[in-house]
Amino acid sequence: MDVTQPKQEHLLALKVMRLTKPTLFTNIPVTCEERDLPGDLFNQLMKDDPSTVKGAETLMLGEMLTLPQNFGNIFLGETFSSYISVHNDSHQVVKDILVKADLQTSSQRLNLSASSAVVAELKQDCCIDDVIHHEVKEIGTHILVCAVSYTTQTGEKMYFRKFFKFQVLKPLDVKTKFYNAETDEVFLEAQIQNITTSPMFMEKVSLEPSIMYNVVELNAVNQTGQSVSTFGSRTYLQPMDTRQYLYCLKPKQEFAEKAGVIKGVTVIGKLDIVWKTNLGERGRLQTSQLQRMAPGYGDVRLSLEIIPDTVNLEEPFDITCKITNCSSERTMDLVLEMCNTNSIHWCGVSGRQLGKLHPTSSLHLTLTLLSSVQGLQSVSGLRLTDTFLKRTYEYDDIAQVCVVSSKIKGNEK
Repeated sequence: MDVTQPKQEHLLALKVMRLTKPTLFTNIPVTCEERDLPGDLFNQLMKDDPSTVKGAETLMLGEMLTLPQNFGNIFLGETFSSYISVHNDSHQVVKDILVKADLQTSSQRLNLSASSAVVAELKQDCCIDDVIHHEVKEIGTHILVCAVSYTTQTGEKMYFRKFFKFQVLKPLDVKTKFYNAETDEVFLEAQIQNITTSPMFMEKVSLEPSIMYNVVELNAVNQTGQSVSTFGSRTYLQPMDTRQYLYCLKPKQEFAEKAGVIKGVTVIGKLDIVWKTNLGERGRLQTSQLQRMAPGYGDVRLSLEIIPDTVNLEEPFDITCKITNCSSERTMDLVLEMCNTNSIHWCGVSGRQLGKLHPTSSLHLTLTLLSSVQGLQSVSGLRLTDTFLKRTYEYDDIAQVCVVSSKIKGNEK
C-alpha cells in the first residue's frame, strides 16, 4: 500500500504589491429637491460627508486620496515599482534567507533585486522587505518571478517561488511624415495620439537630430518678445486626442557643402517624449531612429538660391541658380540650354559652356528672364547637357513667381 506524504507547509509567506500613486476619491452625489419626500435629508448627508468639498458637495470632487484597489494598467515608458515582503509566519527561527526577484519579458530576463545578500536569520513575526523598480521598455506579456530559499531549524533547505503576470500596453501612437525642401532642409511632422483612458500632461516633446543636422522647433510663436506654445499654457492631451508637432532640420555647414553626403542621408534623429499622468507619475518614450526616403536628385542637381516673389509683367528679372555635381567620382562638362515656354522667356545666350564641374562641387549662376503672362507662372525650360556622356537633364517647374501688371505693383507702393 502506497502512502502519499502530505505536502509540507512553508514557514515563510511571500506578499507582492504593486506601488502606484493614489487617486483622488470621488463621491457620487445623491440629492433631491426640498419639496420631495426626503426633504433636505440627502443634502445634509452630503454636507456631513468628510470626503466632499465644502460648498461643492454635488460636483463629485474630493479632497481625500484612495489607495489602488487593483493592479491597474502598466504602459510602455513608465516605471514599474513593486513592494516585496517575506514574513515569518511560523514559531521557528529561519536561517539563510535569500529573496530574488526577476522580470521575464519576451526577449530577456532581468534581475530586479536590490541586494543579493543572504539574510542570516529571520525570527518569528519578522519580515524582509524590498522595493524594486524597473523602467518598462517592452510591450507585451511580463512575468515577475519571486523566489525564496531558506533553511529550517532542522537544517532542511526549502525553496518556493510565485509568478505574477501582467501586460504592458502602448500609451502613445506616433506617426511621422517627412517633407524634403529644395534647400536641403527637412521638415518633420510628428502626430502623437494618447491611446490611454486618462489625460496626459505633455511635459516635453523634442527631436534629437542626427550628427549631420541642426533642429529648429516650430511649435511656438513669438508674442511680445516671449516664446508662447501653439498648444497654449496647459498642454494636456485628452484620451484619443492627437497633437501635431513640427520640426525643421537644417544640414550643418560642414555637411551642407558636400552634396553627395546630404543626398544619401536617411537617418534624421529620434523623438524624445516625456509625459505625466495621475499625481505626477512620469513616463518617457524614445522612438527608434527616424528614417526618411532620401530624395533622388540624379547626377546633377539644380536648385534656386535667389528668386523674387513678385515681378512686373514683361520686365526682366534675375534668379540665382545653384548647380551641383552629385556624383562622387565623375567630373562633368556641362552646357546650359534655355528653352522658352508660353509664358516664360529667357534672356541671354542659350547653349553656353559652363565648364567642368568636379565631383560633389557646385557653381552659382545668375540668369535673366521675363514673363509675358500675368498670374502665378512656373519657371521652366532649363536643360543641362553633360558632353562627356552625351546625357541631357531637364528641369521644369523649378519655382513659381507671381507676375503682376506694373501699374498694380506701382499702386501698391
